Amino acid sequence: MTVILKTLRSVFINLYLFFIFIILLQACSESPKEETQSPNVFNRPIEKAELYVTSKNSQDRITKKENIKFENLEQPNEHDAILILDRDKLFQTIVGIGGALTDASAETFYKLSPENQEEILTAFFDKEKGNGYSLVRTNIHSCDFSSGSYTYAEVPGDTSLKNFTIEHDLKYKAPFIRAAFKKAGGDLKLFASPWSPPAWMKSNNDMLQGGKLLPEYNKTWANYFVRFVQEFEKAGIPVWGLTVQNEPMAVQTWESCIFTAAEERDFVKYFLGPALEKSGLLRLKLMVWDHNRGLMYQRAKAVYDDPLASKYVWGTGFHWYVGDHFDNVRLLHDAYPEKELVFTEGTVANFDAARLGEWRWGEDYARSMINDFNNWTSGWVGWNVILDESGGPNHVGNFCMAPIICNTKTGDLTYLNSFYYLGHFSRFIRPGAKRIICSSNNDHLLATSFINTDGKIAVVVLNTKDEDIEFSIWIDNKAAKTLSPSHSIVTLVL
Repeated sequence: MTVILKTLRSVFINLYLFFIFIILLQACSESPKEETQSPNVFNRPIEKAELYVTSKNSQDRITKKENIKFENLEQPNEHDAILILDRDKLFQTIVGIGGALTDASAETFYKLSPENQEEILTAFFDKEKGNGYSLVRTNIHSCDFSSGSYTYAEVPGDTSLKNFTIEHDLKYKAPFIRAAFKKAGGDLKLFASPWSPPAWMKSNNDMLQGGKLLPEYNKTWANYFVRFVQEFEKAGIPVWGLTVQNEPMAVQTWESCIFTAAEERDFVKYFLGPALEKSGLLRLKLMVWDHNRGLMYQRAKAVYDDPLASKYVWGTGFHWYVGDHFDNVRLLHDAYPEKELVFTEGTVANFDAARLGEWRWGEDYARSMINDFNNWTSGWVGWNVILDESGGPNHVGNFCMAPIICNTKTGDLTYLNSFYYLGHFSRFIRPGAKRIICSSNNDHLLATSFINTDGKIAVVVLNTKDEDIEFSIWIDNKAAKTLSPSHSIVTLVL
């Protein structure tokens, strides 16, 4: 009897397992429910490219041309000019592109008619109708591009900063910056740089002509940064980042202050970093150096190799005024890939009304931008966005060019070609875009390429030669042929 019961139980168990198996088998054999999935925009087929052109020998100014179509091409010909793209290889992420909102730009802006003011804001900050600037810089109290020297702490010896006030900026600079934020839809990052501490904190008792920060004012100067950020944000201006000192190796006739690499490192480590931390401002992107490419590796190394200083520093800012040295940008990234690189200032020449139409201005910007981006730069910011008919105001006579020169007497706005050249980048390479491979086989075509967060690819191509160059874009075994006119910049959007 026991044997029979055991046998029956075994049969029932086997039958139960068999039915379970059949049910599972049926479930697996049914067609799965179709789910709606968003296409992978980063791998979408490329069929055509939009074409935008600015060229010297035409009226084209970021002018949209007829789309070009891609055709199958498995193997490019090495004798044809070609740019090879590979969106599978991603590099740095773009923080933003833009210019500087200085006292000079703000004062010039408020001398214009309301119609011209609106035109300026649209030209630089509107994402649909203008250049869509996304990263901007301003000065902490005065710089050369101010009508005169001023600070936020005019009382000598005020180490507690009880008399600190940004009242000076509330007349022109702060409203101008707020207007820029509004026109950009709030999608704007602002960083700020000091040119000099107040004279009473310095060894030469002068904001001009170099000098050094006196050691007894290290803490006060660090707290000055904190107060600046706090007061600007109270005034409705979000601050995204800071640089420690503009051009810390240059003794200038305008506001300037000297920091050696060790002095900058120690100021960050012992004073500025802790002050930001104590005030809950470690979200700010702190950049060191903020001077030319030539010494950028040595200056950054001094800070980055010190963990107590490096932990406060997000990246390195740099300028272009003494040589190209693009390899130094790459070397710094290769040595410290976790740190960011931002071009923080560049202007093309001293002001000369007779030279406003020179074509080289835009080419200088584009050549620098392409090389900087191809060497891991994640943000690029030019100098003053606008200046007046004299290339100012500038209280020491250091008058310069700007993308738009505004005649405050006649109301005429003169767009230099640099405005359009900058726009070929800022309009189409948006924050969050990642650089992709863009390989050229032609020494006369300088190019860079980024894939935006929506999957659209922007390719910027510079031709500084006197001849047109026919070339192709190749991607995913497809190619499209187009023309780079002499002395032109072309942006293709795939």
